[in-house]
Amino acid sequence: MLLHDIAAAWRDVAATSGRGAKVGRLSSVLSAAHPEEVEIAVALLIGRPRQGRLGVGPAAIGRAWPNQSAATPTLTLVETDTAIERIKGIGGAGSTDARLRALRGLLERGTAVEQQFLRALLYGELRQGALEGVMLDAVARASDIDPTVVRRAHMFVGDLPRVAREAKTGGEPALRGSTVSLFRPLQPMLAQSADAIDEAWPEHGAVIDYKFDGARIQVHKRNDDVRAYSRKLRDVSASIPEVIEFVRALPADELVLDGETLAVNQDARPLPFQVTMRRFGSRLDVGRLRQELPLHTVAFDVLYRDGAPLVDLPLTERLRQLDRLVPERHRAPRLETNDADQAGAFLRQALETGHEGVMIKTLDATYDAGRRGGAWTKIKPAHTLDLVVLAADWGHGRRRGWLSNLHLGARDEATGQFVMLGKTFKGMTDQMLTWQTERLQQLAVAHDNYTVQVRPELVVEIAFNDVQTSSNYPGGVALRFARVKRYRGDKLAEDADTLEAVRRLLPAGQ
Repeated sequence: MLLHDIAAAWRDVAATSGRGAKVGRLSSVLSAAHPEEVEIAVALLIGRPRQGRLGVGPAAIGRAWPNQSAATPTLTLVETDTAIERIKGIGGAGSTDARLRALRGLLERGTAVEQQFLRALLYGELRQGALEGVMLDAVARASDIDPTVVRRAHMFVGDLPRVAREAKTGGEPALRGSTVSLFRPLQPMLAQSADAIDEAWPEHGAVIDYKFDGARIQVHKRNDDVRAYSRKLRDVSASIPEVIEFVRALPADELVLDGETLAVNQDARPLPFQVTMRRFGSRLDVGRLRQELPLHTVAFDVLYRDGAPLVDLPLTERLRQLDRLVPERHRAPRLETNDADQAGAFLRQALETGHEGVMIKTLDATYDAGRRGGAWTKIKPAHTLDLVVLAADWGHGRRRGWLSNLHLGARDEATGQFVMLGKTFKGMTDQMLTWQTERLQQLAVAHDNYTVQVRPELVVEIAFNDVQTSSNYPGGVALRFARVKRYRGDKLAEDADTLEAVRRLLPAGQ
């Protein structure tokens, strides 16, 4: 398969608004791919090369850009993947120039559309055209497999290109064999949002536990081998040794736990999320930071124990197993009740002890990994949304020299695009302004004297008063009194709230 086939599919998908048409175009190119090509094809189309980032910034890409393009396509998909692998592996003295020469050599072989595709790939812009949900459906159609089977396999494997390869080579039987595997993190189960207990209260009662303002973790154990993974499924074991030690001591030979870790003060009250992330993301001076910012581990679910996957068991059974494994102080405080008034009192208790709110979970819910369904609902006292930074304006006055006014976007599920629905410059400390100015310039794809356009990667949690209709922004809605609460370094752009979720917050009649 030629790279041109992938680039043409990307171009067509980017120009198509309907989800069904996107799925059809992607499935046609996946159907034509050989088994050894399909993993590469999917990785490129979702904007995540198998090799990860190349370590080549926007300025360097500009210097490597050729003055002309090939007249006819000759560059194969496998050759492209091999070239990216070679560029990624260049290191040592003179590596920057060597990478640029190798990148220029790859680009010079490309046709105009192939060069456009590679440029978007290097700038991190492809995910706007083919989000994972669309690609999952395309994999299912190309392989003639039930989409629910493909989605379930993906939740266990956590690697969409690999799922596509297994679907191509082994068909539905190969995917149906997917299950929880130690040291292969699965997608975390997610929660929808509600403003109040009565909006989300199940008819037959629920389990309610605290919602922590910490870092989501998934911890896998086989005897003394213990590893912890972030919400993005990255191995973060080296940064959180106390979590590893705690789980290693639990009475199970094999185990997968879902939970959170958070920094606490001497009174065991939670510290701000940003403080937790100082620990969670650091691999330097871990011993010193451990003394200064100890982490407390809280488990709220068990997904696997001693050879047995538990994800298909009801929540009540998983919690019984959790209680036998994990000491009470390391379990999320919870209440099982049929009474919404008791749940309201429990919410007040959670807030009084410094936590974000509560989670309402239906009693018979299985662990629906990677999904944001109605089985789990989070209740927080303030309106917040997780949005993506699309651009930022340079500040003036005291903020001169800082990128200050953020352009905020929500994810349109129908098109895969990020749709702008407002701006804000409020809620930012000088420290945040300094950090975001540097980071946004690293993500820049275009700029003028006033605005810097960026790759849609940074997720920011925005607090606001309400939502109103607006003709000023493409989404037709705007946030009133929006202010930055924090950056969500633990989330991907694909995890941002959707435009439909924002529109549901409009007052009746708007």
